Amino acid sequence: MAEQHTPRSLIVSLYGAYGRPSEETPMPVAALIRLLAAVGVDAPSVRSSVSRLKRRGLLLSRRTPDGSAGYALSDDARRLLEDGDRRIYARTEPSLADGWVLAVFSVPEQERHKRHLLRSRLARLGFGTAAPGVWIAPARLYEETRHALERLELSPYVDFFRGDHLGYTATAEAVARWWDLPAIARLHEEFLAGHEPVLAAWRAAPGTVEDAYRDYLLTLDAWRRLPYADPVLPPELLPPDWPGQRSAEVFAELHALLWERGAEYVRAVEKDL
Repeated sequence: MAEQHTPRSLIVSLYGAYGRPSEETPMPVAALIRLLAAVGVDAPSVRSSVSRLKRRGLLLSRRTPDGSAGYALSDDARRLLEDGDRRIYARTEPSLADGWVLAVFSVPEQERHKRHLLRSRLARLGFGTAAPGVWIAPARLYEETRHALERLELSPYVDFFRGDHLGYTATAEAVARWWDLPAIARLHEEFLAGHEPVLAAWRAAPGTVEDAYRDYLLTLDAWRRLPYADPVLPPELLPPDWPGQRSAEVFAELHALLWERGAEYVRAVEKDL
């Protein structure tokens, strides 16, 4: 399946990668349009997507120091990106000794729309389903999950518990019920199919700073979904030849090769306005 890079997602990835050096300095509209054009997004699509992000309270209209129109991140957007950083750039090895966090929720029938919202949000945070109304994830995801549910005003419906899995089913077998591991593996394989060739090309012949910016932004935009779909389980709980470790290594090497060179291009675009 070909990767889908939507204008809105690319804007979020751009701010996540290069739009947070200073809370006082918004990104100029002209720079945003030019930087998104480098990855194939036209100006009307940028403006439309920015409008949606403003309505969601993630971007704020601000003036740059020279009086130009620009957009800054809201406090909520900064918190979302900071929470995301811990997943996207994480290199810690998961361990069974870390334990699990359980989210148990109950929503009154008259507010059943919140039940769907809770399920979808927990799934997007990487939780698996242990039983109806009981969701499970590695314990390290607790803080981020708590922040997310508080932002959505869903915390009154949820209780959290931390603990170990004691059986009766072997934990590796239970994990295969709690998460759709073949579907997660396919996501990693798709990422590798799209980005291992990019890494090979950069190893063979480094490109320009614009090339670095473009390849990094597209890599980040493709990668940042994966640490949410994949809870990153201890290796002993996963099938043999699990592709998750390899895809994490490819992203980490591309980040090391491209991020700073991409930042040079972003600075050049902003300086050239």
